[in-house]
Amino acid sequence: MLDRPVTRLDLVPRRVRVHRVQETSGALRRITFRDAAPTVHDDGRAAGPGADGSAGASLATLRAPGPDDHVKVFLPDPATGVLHAPTLTADGALQRPTGVVSVSRELTVRATRVVDGVAEVDVDWVLHGGADPGAPPTGEGGPASAWAARAQVGDEVVLAGPTTSRAVPDGVARLLLVGDEAGLPALARWVDAVGADAPVTAIVEIGDDVDEAFVEDELGRATVEILYRTDGPGQLAEAVRSLGPLGDGEYVFGAGEATDLAQVRRDLRRGGARPDQLALHGYWRRGVVNLDPDAPLDPTDPD
Repeated sequence: MLDRPVTRLDLVPRRVRVHRVQETSGALRRITFRDAAPTVHDDGRAAGPGADGSAGASLATLRAPGPDDHVKVFLPDPATGVLHAPTLTADGALQRPTGVVSVSRELTVRATRVVDGVAEVDVDWVLHGGADPGAPPTGEGGPASAWAARAQVGDEVVLAGPTTSRAVPDGVARLLLVGDEAGLPALARWVDAVGADAPVTAIVEIGDDVDEAFVEDELGRATVEILYRTDGPGQLAEAVRSLGPLGDGEYVFGAGEATDLAQVRRDLRRGGARPDQLALHGYWRRGVVNLDPDAPLDPTDPD
């Protein structure tokens, strides 16, 4: 069995500030966060990390050891620019403020590090294009994409979580990664997390405004096949079928458009793959805004 060990983590909101913005590709942007510095008011009251119960923890305590661990990112109100931070209830649940706009998205933690004693976290964002079906994932002009496109050093958001971390299974003899630019941060972390002796193949579908060289660089030692979304639907499933049935120690992780990955999963199961060999997650779905990444890939599939 290729089961993934699960670690439960405390749900902690952290108010953070943009430290660096990097254009990694035409449709991709990497934003590095550090703790938001406390603000001292004229009356001596402090607000910010460690100053009160809302988003007061430090990035130094953030743990995201699993390759596809994700955080919930709370964004400022798109209309007013005001960030309404969530708070923790007495039983440890996350509570959004009432009577105001609270926008959030689930995103993969690309990397964490400490630089000169200061904790940093990288989160990668897809910048969405036009309404054409070949545009980058999840449609046009969503609040997360719009915020990331305008983000500047000093802007603040709240990161909450991760609440659960899933490690790479022991005993993976070969790893197959399947997905698109929305899932690229998780795919890249899987390459780093799996054992060095396990060969890695990655099949990635991208839009025309994603740099192929960047994708290959992110995936490191993996053997990479690039597909272009403008060539039509069904390419991921066809490419995976061409590889033949999975061997006993082979494992598949997928992150990307849910409908495409549901077909990949169905084909693999028909080819004899066991459920414990497959972990495919829909990070977006055509025509759906803000898809829950923990939602079933295909609600009609009993497996």
